[in-house]
Amino acid sequence: MSNQTSVTEFLLLGVTDIQELNPILFVIFFTIYFVNITGNGAILMIVILDPRLHSPMYFFLGNLACLDICFSTVTVPKMLENLLSTSKAISFLGCITQLHFFHFLGSTEALLLPVMAFDRFVAICRPLHYSVIMNRQLCSHMTVTIWIMGFLHALLHSVMTSRLSFCGPNHVHHFFCDIKPLLDLACGNTELNLWLLNTVTGTIALTPFFLTFLSYFYIITYLFLKTHSCSMLHKALSTCASHFMVVILLYVPVLFNYIRPASSSALDQERIIAIMYSVVTPALNPLIYTLRNKEVRNALNKKVRRWL
Repeated sequence: MSNQTSVTEFLLLGVTDIQELNPILFVIFFTIYFVNITGNGAILMIVILDPRLHSPMYFFLGNLACLDICFSTVTVPKMLENLLSTSKAISFLGCITQLHFFHFLGSTEALLLPVMAFDRFVAICRPLHYSVIMNRQLCSHMTVTIWIMGFLHALLHSVMTSRLSFCGPNHVHHFFCDIKPLLDLACGNTELNLWLLNTVTGTIALTPFFLTFLSYFYIITYLFLKTHSCSMLHKALSTCASHFMVVILLYVPVLFNYIRPASSSALDQERIIAIMYSVVTPALNPLIYTLRNKEVRNALNKKVRRWL
């Protein structure tokens, strides 16, 4: 990479400029992170250990739980360290690595959600053909594909950002290394980087959101037209509502942060939005979606009783 970087490290300015709030924020974010690791870790463990959960739906849920753990781990530990430390430095290589894995895991999760919606579409609208359509080979291929696409999407941004020249200020107005704050510090022309961010990341966010919405539109239409059982209708709609809530919590803040034009006056707002989708949402996912699932809850209770 033929960059002209003279900056060897960056300083992450963190969540807030009010230093007195740092201990309180540390407790809050540590608690949320603990809930994330515990909740998603329990889901991942149950999906792996319980043979009754070895189905496409729970295979994708296991992937979602794994992604949520890793996604938060990219940013939260460093943020917690900086809340209690006077030194907020991160090396240039460490910064680019954090940027890469943040976008790798985030875009992979964004691509996973429409796959999960498609799984529910086949299960509800094509129940007799479900085992044939959602076979193990297809599930494996779809999962590998979205992980590879997420990696390549992140690689594009990390390589293009690392090739920029950073020769001036090194204070990143964020709690982790993200593309927009780093572009504000670059000395050269960043128009191509901004175009890639708006176009590629916009496509990664908008296309899965549209496909997810389309899947659930067909599901709801099918249920209202074909289903005469109130209990089945309620159960299916409950599953759809929970999953769609996860979709909204992830996609809306991401679209708001990355698609809109950059503005120096919106730095605090962008940090708050980033906290929502990188810290809070991964912790909420098991609570509002997976742990509401009766089969997962029963399997978890049995494992806990057996260990006790």
